[in-house]
Amino acid sequence: MNSMPQTLDATTAPTSVGVESDEGRLVGSDRVLAVLGELSRHPAGVGLDELARIMGSPKSSVHRGLASLRRAGLADQDDRGRYLLGDEFVRMAFAYHEARPDQVRVRPVLEELAARFGETVHYTVLDGRTVVYRAKVDPPTGAVRLTSTVGGRNPAHSTAAGKLLLSYRLQTRSDVAAWAAEEPLVRRTERTHTTADALQPEFELIRGRGFGTDDQENEPGVNCLALPVFLTSPSAPSGAVSVSAIAYRTPMTELISRVDDVRLIIGALGAPVR
Repeated sequence: MNSMPQTLDATTAPTSVGVESDEGRLVGSDRVLAVLGELSRHPAGVGLDELARIMGSPKSSVHRGLASLRRAGLADQDDRGRYLLGDEFVRMAFAYHEARPDQVRVRPVLEELAARFGETVHYTVLDGRTVVYRAKVDPPTGAVRLTSTVGGRNPAHSTAAGKLLLSYRLQTRSDVAAWAAEEPLVRRTERTHTTADALQPEFELIRGRGFGTDDQENEPGVNCLALPVFLTSPSAPSGAVSVSAIAYRTPMTELISRVDDVRLIIGALGAPVR
């Protein structure tokens, strides 16, 4: 798993939520949710005219949605008249995230790995064809900090964590072929594997050695080592812990040579210690 997302970057939000009426317009609570989802894409704020244009909805409808969100403290309006997510929404989101069982359990392990390696460490889960960053810890001092953010996404097939988690889900050649045929696999760098023929043997290698790698396949100049963790099941990983490193400072060979150190540290999360 690489940690400097661009095409599917750390600011990528899920598709706006909404249900359409017979007239093709968002109505009621669905309109409010759609406005909330669109606001998440504009951290610097967005005007009513622009928001209505982006959503393809009448200004009056969008304004009603904004009014509902503002009454609940979930949206706000700045001095320029631009709308943005409210402090209450941010408070609830962070409070919920910090209290999630997986976040509570993985945080000490991520902190230990970041201190030991002097690199950025993530906990990542698989969501469809992408990975989602659930937690991130930067090194305490002295290292370049990567631009990934909690909640950000990247393609699974180009990241160490994504390939690792896919290897458990796609066990046979036909599984991989069917998955790869569902939609084109984006080539993030010249090293990205974008075919079933390239990915299937790598998945077998990952299952055999128990870890995944990303050798500048998602972002030039950054490599990654990922191992599974089993928070909810002894056989199906709940996610992956990964160490992301600047390639010139910590080459892929060095990361792999220290895989046993990572295994020992994450053993407390239920990952098998070899």
